Amino acid sequence: MTEPFHRNPLTRRTFLAAAISGLTVAACGRSDHGAAANSSPTPVDPTTIEAAEALRPHTGRIVTAALRPQTTEVDLGGITARTLVYGNTVPGPLIRANVGDELAVTVTNRLDHPTSIHWHGIALRNDMDGAAPASPDIKPGTDFIYRFSVAHPGTYWAHPHAGLDTDYGLYLPVIVDDPADAGRYDAEWIVVLDDWTDGVGQSPQQILDGLRASGMSSSGMGHGMPGMSGMGGVGTSELLGGDAGDIAYPHYLINGRVPAAPSVFKASPGQRIRIRIINAAADTAFRVALAGHPMTVTHTDGFPIQPTVVDALLLGMGERYDVTITAADGVFPLVALAEGKNQQARALLSTATGTTPEPGSRPTELNGRIGTIDSFTPAPEAALPQAKPDVTLAANLTGGMMKYDWSIDNRPYPDNAPLTIRQGQRARLTFDNQTMMWHPMHLHGHTFQVVKPDGTAGPRKDTVIVLPMTRVRVDLIADNPGDWMLHCHNGYHMDVGMMTRLDYTS
Repeated sequence: MTEPFHRNPLTRRTFLAAAISGLTVAACGRSDHGAAANSSPTPVDPTTIEAAEALRPHTGRIVTAALRPQTTEVDLGGITARTLVYGNTVPGPLIRANVGDELAVTVTNRLDHPTSIHWHGIALRNDMDGAAPASPDIKPGTDFIYRFSVAHPGTYWAHPHAGLDTDYGLYLPVIVDDPADAGRYDAEWIVVLDDWTDGVGQSPQQILDGLRASGMSSSGMGHGMPGMSGMGGVGTSELLGGDAGDIAYPHYLINGRVPAAPSVFKASPGQRIRIRIINAAADTAFRVALAGHPMTVTHTDGFPIQPTVVDALLLGMGERYDVTITAADGVFPLVALAEGKNQQARALLSTATGTTPEPGSRPTELNGRIGTIDSFTPAPEAALPQAKPDVTLAANLTGGMMKYDWSIDNRPYPDNAPLTIRQGQRARLTFDNQTMMWHPMHLHGHTFQVVKPDGTAGPRKDTVIVLPMTRVRVDLIADNPGDWMLHCHNGYHMDVGMMTRLDYTS
């Protein structure tokens, strides 16, 4: 069994938080999983959450926003879909703040079912995370205000954490800027990737019902065995270690547009452009390349890395990468190949008049130097201090396609036991993938530092790809008290049970 690499959490405030509750750090050893079911967490003392919030930077500035999850029709580029969105657009409106600002986001639920907004990647207070049980769902016809400070700069995003709402149009980018950052770029391009079915193919619920009934992968027109190639079906991917996914979608989007009607980013030749790439898909990894341009990767999941030049990047669901490019002269397709699915999404970079490439054209860069998690090393300011873990934790990824029974530790959430940690501890968490499918694993409220197979430091992240039958080790520091979700970011795997919690205990 091979053992890959992946990401990790936090900053210098990590160690300040250890004093919040005066708890002692246990000697090195394995965490007690206990027998208690996940459905009955011990309530977290609100004073510890307030104390952690007080340690974050505060500018005194409040950034307000209003979101309306509702059902409406959206134009995907000549294709109309009636679906769930924030307001009237896909993606939803950008939310932007500076480090230390407080966000105050009023959510008016116009859906016919409860929903929530999870602030993916942001190390925020537990009671504003947007995932039950830490923060309750928002009932239909009611309002809720999420209020929290943002401590770390980076590229983040927001989406529901309620059932299959993850596979609709309910998502939006969230950017946190550091005013002290000189920038060193002339323009910024936010690129949000998605796989799309609702309103044009089967609904997410129909897809899940089919997966459960047949144990097979589904397409927008029906069902087929996992690994079926051709006709837009699901195939295999060497980068993903086998089966590429469960679902072949009717469409793949960049910024809410199909490839035949792409969005266009206009710039001037010679400009240095920062591209913030977010994978908001439910079941699709994307291989991303910009024709005619090498990309310098500068950040992953919000945290800086040693700048690394690649031709293409692999992004699992929930992952974000920041890259910089120097714009050439002409019209260039930015292509997001749906890994192993024989389709793609695209947008255009236009710096001058020129011939627009055909929708199906594929940059040669897609087969060049491909950046994956093992390609990157954290920048010195992002790396965790070297230290031995105080506790070891394990999340065994279990289940399979035949019964479509994805789980952690052989039990679906909430029937599995949570992982537990104490304030101030440093943990070595091992994701042990015992399945034949890859899983992008996401931890709420924290970042973690990937530990490469040779023991050296990988990048800091909050979402990491765990390939089939491999282990990925990450280090995290418990500086954000609460009950935090830990789950696969495949929306269908999560919905049927590949989820657990990381609970702080006293």
